[in-house]
Amino acid sequence: MAIGPTVRRLFGKYEPQIAALYRSIYIDLDDYIGQIERWVKNPKRILEIGAGEGAVTERLAEAFPNASITGIDITDNVGRLYAGPTGKVTFEQKTVQEVAASQPGSYDFVILSDVLHHVPINLRPEILSSARQCLSKDGLMIFKDWGRARTPIHLMCLASDRYLTGDDVSFLTATEAEKLLAYHFGASAIADRTTIAPWSNNYAFLING
Repeated sequence: MAIGPTVRRLFGKYEPQIAALYRSIYIDLDDYIGQIERWVKNPKRILEIGAGEGAVTERLAEAFPNASITGIDITDNVGRLYAGPTGKVTFEQKTVQEVAASQPGSYDFVILSDVLHHVPINLRPEILSSARQCLSKDGLMIFKDWGRARTPIHLMCLASDRYLTGDDVSFLTATEAEKLLAYHFGASAIADRTTIAPWSNNYAFLING
């Protein structure tokens, strides 16, 4: 059972600050966005798959003010904590499969951050295939997730994900993720790989479309 929504309601107007503090335990968004800016230059159309409450979207809008950004999620409150520029940013309750079907090849930058471990294993190939279909010919994709490890911080992440979201999460190691990405995009499409502070569990891949 997910207790996250109940707990968050107790925070009231302080929810954005508490959410940011909680997030910072696991990922340094400044480091993540800095890496994104080193990998991706002047994107025109960005698709964020699994945008959630809009934390990464907000940083993307600041980093790429001239880009049009679409954040999608299957939840009905996608982008609800977003507080960044609004002119070129939209949020939609939609699946990546729907976007791939209606707008194939439309985005020169697709980003998937900490989403796949929430997706049932049997649906992961479809998610990655659809993400690839959304990419333009010379587009770039960033795939970021949390790696499984026998460490206290991973156990803490696993517990918080399961009890706060209620999802039956399943994590891949970076090596397992690389094999999965190579299968769907081709090994030669994987252009780079790095980790994001503050934990080596945070792995990210740059993928050529």
